Amino acid sequence: MSHPFSVAVVKDSARPMLGLHGLHTAFRGLPGVEVVALVDSNVEGLDDRLKQVQAKRHYTTLEAMLASESPDIVVLCSRHPGDHLEQIRLASQKGCHLYCEKPISVFLEEADEIASMIETAGVKLAVAHPTRHDLAFRTMKQMLDERAIGTPLRAFGRGKCDHRSGGEDLIVLGTHILDLQVQFLGNPLSVSADIRYQGNLAKPTDRVDLVEPVGPTLGDEVLATFNFSGGVRADFESRKRLKAPEQTEPVMGLSVEGTEGTLSLRFDDTARQPLLIKRMGARADFVEVPLHETRVIPEAEPLEYSLCGEMGVPPAPWFLEANRFAAWDLLRAIEEDRPPQSNLQQARTVVEMIQGIYAAHLARETIDFPLTRREHPLAK
Repeated sequence: MSHPFSVAVVKDSARPMLGLHGLHTAFRGLPGVEVVALVDSNVEGLDDRLKQVQAKRHYTTLEAMLASESPDIVVLCSRHPGDHLEQIRLASQKGCHLYCEKPISVFLEEADEIASMIETAGVKLAVAHPTRHDLAFRTMKQMLDERAIGTPLRAFGRGKCDHRSGGEDLIVLGTHILDLQVQFLGNPLSVSADIRYQGNLAKPTDRVDLVEPVGPTLGDEVLATFNFSGGVRADFESRKRLKAPEQTEPVMGLSVEGTEGTLSLRFDDTARQPLLIKRMGARADFVEVPLHETRVIPEAEPLEYSLCGEMGVPPAPWFLEANRFAAWDLLRAIEEDRPPQSNLQQARTVVEMIQGIYAAHLARETIDFPLTRREHPLAK
């Protein structure tokens, strides 16, 4: 890197959250990087968290940190999307680049506002869609680009389909699947959707009990079909308790069918799942695709895999690896003045896809993108 970067991490341990991606450790061990601060309102057991982040100083609020520090990058770790708008406003006004947990928002109008903020401030914002930096999903993308399965025809993705099935699964975990569809197939042209609640067509008046505060949601089952250029269609499904509590095999993932075969990969936060390919033919079986890492970060310290499974870091090592490459890409994007590989525009497209699902279901018709109505169909 041409100059050192200072990083501040915002991770409030006083607010327990499910399924954190380990963003707070993403910049550990990268050359030319100093983690100057941890923002955490909880002072109990603070020393362990400072050590994990490798932060030099502690602040209880983002405002206090920004008043005393001038970090180049601020890492926003909250998975509650309602936190992001004001945090991004405060940091971007100080000229800080950002690495932000997904989804960027659940409201398209907010995502539009964030995009305007970032453009005005002239800073970069990377969004934590780790599959864009994971070796297995990157290999899947490369194989699609090289037409390893011929011309893509159809994609099928699922969320975790656990106790958060339907609308919450769509926002919390479907975000990853929709982002993969954008990465693999480009921006969608239109969407149709069917959302159910207790077996019936879901209505805005149906009560949905949320596990986390993820904004307006609908239904306990979601099936959406997106149309992409070239006649490619992609489905997203979240079905009520498709995965039983005792089941260890993940159902979340994405398959892409082409004229000459199928690629399939499950999304798992406990262990890496194999990338599989099936060639065309009635008797063909899925076989595992070998993975070969060629990316190198010069002078980076070895990853500390002992962090996996500790204090907000997923057990699967691939998250640790993907986060490091995401952080490195953001540093390079700043230096090269280019968008990060997982950038705000793509994250806003995912928000638009989710909002489009609700709009299409409520209208009972296919909805075209870009959405002309930017307000959320479920907002009161």
